[in-house]
Amino acid sequence: MSFKLVISNPKTGEAKQVVVEGPQAYALIGLRIGDVVDGATYGYPGVKLKITGGSDKSGFPMRHDIPGGGKYRVLLSDPPGFHPKKEGMRKRVMVRGNTITEDIVQVNMVIVEEGGEEAEHQ
Repeated sequence: MSFKLVISNPKTGEAKQVVVEGPQAYALIGLRIGDVVDGATYGYPGVKLKITGGSDKSGFPMRHDIPGGGKYRVLLSDPPGFHPKKEGMRKRVMVRGNTITEDIVQVNMVIVEEGGEEAEHQ
């Protein structure tokens, strides 16, 4: 099992992609959107990373307000999962719950606090 981590730095505005496999990937299973993890596990020592979202192998986005890790068809009027073209527009779409499972491929994270120097990545 492997995950693509997209780690964003709000101070600089840049995002970097890190692929994790094995025990590092299994450590993410069961975590939810909003959880904070230690960045040292993923090559960012002295940094705390907050999970902000992700998507599964079919491209369906994770939503913070839907519990669990399954796929659901829900009526949405705002992102993520649906961007209305007109005000008041709603649509029933397929989205994932807020828990990371084996079906998730990409996990989005943001740096929330830095304790030391950020590690340099290629």
